[in-house]
Amino acid sequence: MTRAPLVTPVLISGCIIMLVSFAIRASFGVFQIPVAEEFGWMRSEFSLAIAIQNLAWGIGQPIFGALAEKIGDRKAIVMGAVLYAAGLVLSSVSTLPLQHQLLEVAVGFGIAGTGFGVILAVVGRASAPEHRSMSLAIATAAGSAGQVVGAPVAEWLLSMMAWQQVFVVFAAAILLVLFALPMMRAPVAPRAELEETLGQILKRALRDPSYALIFIGFFSCGYQLAFVTAHFPALVTEMCGPIADGSLLAGLGINSTSALGAVSIAVIGMANIAGTLTAGWLGNRFQKKYLLSGIYVGRTLISAWFILTPITPATVLVFSVVMGALWLATVPLTSGLVAHLYGLRYMGTLYGIVFFSHQLGSFLGVWLGGRMYDLTGDYTAVWWVGVGVGALSAVVHLPVRERPLPVAA
Repeated sequence: MTRAPLVTPVLISGCIIMLVSFAIRASFGVFQIPVAEEFGWMRSEFSLAIAIQNLAWGIGQPIFGALAEKIGDRKAIVMGAVLYAAGLVLSSVSTLPLQHQLLEVAVGFGIAGTGFGVILAVVGRASAPEHRSMSLAIATAAGSAGQVVGAPVAEWLLSMMAWQQVFVVFAAAILLVLFALPMMRAPVAPRAELEETLGQILKRALRDPSYALIFIGFFSCGYQLAFVTAHFPALVTEMCGPIADGSLLAGLGINSTSALGAVSIAVIGMANIAGTLTAGWLGNRFQKKYLLSGIYVGRTLISAWFILTPITPATVLVFSVVMGALWLATVPLTSGLVAHLYGLRYMGTLYGIVFFSHQLGSFLGVWLGGRMYDLTGDYTAVWWVGVGVGALSAVVHLPVRERPLPVAA
């Protein structure tokens, strides 16, 4: 009997779209200081724009999941890419905080149409059951690869052109990914799942305490990731000790804490590629709820250690590597858990609803980071909030109902 392949055209296409979409999204923290300095804004103004982007992404995720199930995956992706590009281009000519904040709604919906909910649902349907967890991990890792290049590319482009021009370049990039769409074809769900309507599966999920626990647990993932993406480059720029002359970093051309802040996001992305793939491999062999709980414990411990120690280039890199290994490792496990419990037919919508909790956390992490910075002059208090919600997520996943999986040989 021929074994189904792991790598398929759908997986390749999904990886390309995720890589570019997340490269752009992960770069927004690099624009915090240039935008604020050009217009003389408080830090909270552009932070609120990024926070609104994350909230719109969360609101848009179940909407685009349902659209993909109604009108087709590729049409939904085209809609997302066009919204993404339009939001970026219009932001490049905006000069008021309110304009940026409103336009981030379009960017957030664009990310929803080219991100996790739609892409992972297609990849999940196109994958053989024995490869599903790993396929979801590979697609998620492609998003991490985007994070590796996004912030440094933005920093590099800013050295040659104004931030407005960088936004236009990024708009063109997201439209170019549409050339990968011809490969984006996935089979329909199994017959038994087609007999269940969206209303029926939603009612079943919303009555299930396990679904509520997954929803609650994903909140802290969004809080931690969005806060770090949006504020860590600025935190490193302003709070990290100097880079010593003759050090390894200096030898690599990283001579300022500003450059280290951008590189730290790339390091997180590189570590996350390995972490996400490992999570996908483990998700085929062990119960996902225990793996998720362990990830949140690890995030809680490394975050507490980082803020309790003096911030130096070395601690920035250690934190980036460890946090990166745990970064998006939650995504293939959480999406896989939703598919495991409720099937593949409406995975996009069901995962989209859970992802809305993730983006509520993202909104709070980004906005509260900027607000607390303006009030206190640093990020310490809001960092500790992230430690607390991470500990909560470690606990709430434990009671989730999940059939034990046999350990693969």
